[in-house]
Amino acid sequence: MITLTVFNHAGGAAKTSTVRDLGYAYAQQGLRVLLVDMDPQANLSSWLGVDADPDETVYRTLTENAPLPEPHDVFGLHLIPSTLGLAKAEAQLPGIIGGVAHLRDRLAEISDRYDLVLLDSPPSLGQLSLAACVAASALVVPVPTTHKGVGGLPAVHEMIATYRKLNPVLHVAWYLPTQYNAQTGHHREVLEVLRQNVKPLGSPITYRPAVYPDAHAQAMPVSAYQPGGPADREIRRAADELAAVLNLKVARA
Repeated sequence: MITLTVFNHAGGAAKTSTVRDLGYAYAQQGLRVLLVDMDPQANLSSWLGVDADPDETVYRTLTENAPLPEPHDVFGLHLIPSTLGLAKAEAQLPGIIGGVAHLRDRLAEISDRYDLVLLDSPPSLGQLSLAACVAASALVVPVPTTHKGVGGLPAVHEMIATYRKLNPVLHVAWYLPTQYNAQTGHHREVLEVLRQNVKPLGSPITYRPAVYPDAHAQAMPVSAYQPGGPADREIRRAADELAAVLNLKVARA
């Protein structure tokens, strides 16, 4: 089982859609996929049509070392959802000895059930993000193709170095350019900066205001909402690129 945390402390980096859409792509290719919503905003949960109860989240796993809750079955993959109540763990975890490792340990118990786990970390550098990174085999870092997106990378790398004290194998497996607009010179310039400075770097995911918000509103992965469209093709290409980096064995859908 490979456990990937999609991580970036900044909001608007497309972490949640990356988790949802890559998870769906891999489930369609025959992998056993678990998504874990670690963000109290619960966008991943709502974007997959799940309105959860607090007991269905990882809250008790984090704070009491309870077994993971039974996941929801959505779109051919499994989801452990989130609610706003998960935010309470941020305040409680610093007082719990070993609390940030509880999720890692409980995920290890179900390693025979899944090929891939994708964790959606919140847009912060708090305890929930720390727990998600401690649990990870590696990180996927979405980077918006803007100066702000590139400018935030040093902070990302600094925090990864800090988190590595608790998870020595932690590293960035893959960077994914997001929110790309090929018609804008600024975006093209930033993409070139990324190509020169970070690797492995995926092909960009284009900002498509007529597709992504509608898919969110319909509570569907983009590839389920608009199969065969340009966004679907980009997502499948991204999934293939990441699979090559991770040596994931997938069947072609």
